[in-house]
Amino acid sequence: MSEKSISRKMQCVEDVRRRILTLNFEPGGYLDEAEMSELYDMSRPPLREALSQLAGEGYIILHKNRGAQVAPMTHKTMRNFFMAAPMIYAAVSRLAAENATEAQIMRLKDTQTLFRKAIRDGDTAERALMNQRFHAIIGEMADNEFLMPSLRRLLIDHTRIGMSFYNSRNQSLAEQRSVAADQHDQFIELIERGDVEGADQLAIDHWELSRAEIESFVTPAGMQISLGSAPGMVRQKGAT
Repeated sequence: MSEKSISRKMQCVEDVRRRILTLNFEPGGYLDEAEMSELYDMSRPPLREALSQLAGEGYIILHKNRGAQVAPMTHKTMRNFFMAAPMIYAAVSRLAAENATEAQIMRLKDTQTLFRKAIRDGDTAERALMNQRFHAIIGEMADNEFLMPSLRRLLIDHTRIGMSFYNSRNQSLAEQRSVAADQHDQFIELIERGDVEGADQLAIDHWELSRAEIESFVTPAGMQISLGSAPGMVRQKGAT
């Protein structure tokens, strides 16, 4: 494969990731290979390689004879998301406080600067993407090959949901967004000084800050669904 083809494939992968994370490609939707081949000026073989990479990262699902589907956000995946998120974030944060290097901490600080800028600019997509990058770097700090795949998959859905949480037009969440940004600074401080217990607790607090609003966002109107509970715990509002 030529350097030009490799570059186009990398650009394709990066752009599709961004479009999925920012909901430009809707959850559960299918990607048309012909349209994508034209969009990214690529032949089918390198495009399929790009799609295969994205499938391995959890962004899409490849179906035989049906093509590439953007990772759906079903009730099952959301329930599993709510059950796994606090455990994974806490474990990753603990390990990050133990293992972070100076270079990684500098990258985390640079990302926080960009996150703050996105907040000032009112840029919803950049807020969500910089938040995703911030927590992905913490995952790299953890340096655990068993946790990283789970964290990466978790951050895909968390970022897509974050497009609502970080939307500047949603004024009701302005205070939570401000606290979340401050907590990022606290993450940096705790990780920098190797405070394992503090990082663990902050990860839980950071999750709880947005959990209720996220749960409200993904719950169908008129229903009460315990996304962190066993299957079948669904009842109409007002029911006993």
